[in-house]
Amino acid sequence: QVQLEESGGGSVQAGGSLRLSCRASRYTYCMAWFRQAPGKEREGVACVSSYGTTHYADSVKGRFTISRDNAKNSLFLQINSLKPEDTAMYYCAADDLVCALGMDVNYWGQGTQVTVSS
Repeated sequence: QVQLEESGGGSVQAGGSLRLSCRASRYTYCMAWFRQAPGKEREGVACVSSYGTTHYADSVKGRFTISRDNAKNSLFLQINSLKPEDTAMYYCAADDLVCALGMDVNYWGQGTQVTVSS
């Protein structure tokens, strides 16, 4: 089992920035961020393997940067140029075998809310 705890969400104006953090209870091969907006399905935002390989959703490329600190089992998401459509609950996720945005995730955090006002 893996426990994941997110932090860093909040309310910002469009064009602003946020940095999300996630702490895992142990090492996992893949760590990722997903998000779910009201009335929409959960979608993969970005993921990073323990080797540093990253994948991003097209909608966030150039604005979001995912990174991890393997020594601290921590995951980060730097979000710049926020848009109202980025408003969602952001979830930290982890998996021991696969690292892709469409993966079936084994472990989920409770989520942190990001709200962007225009």
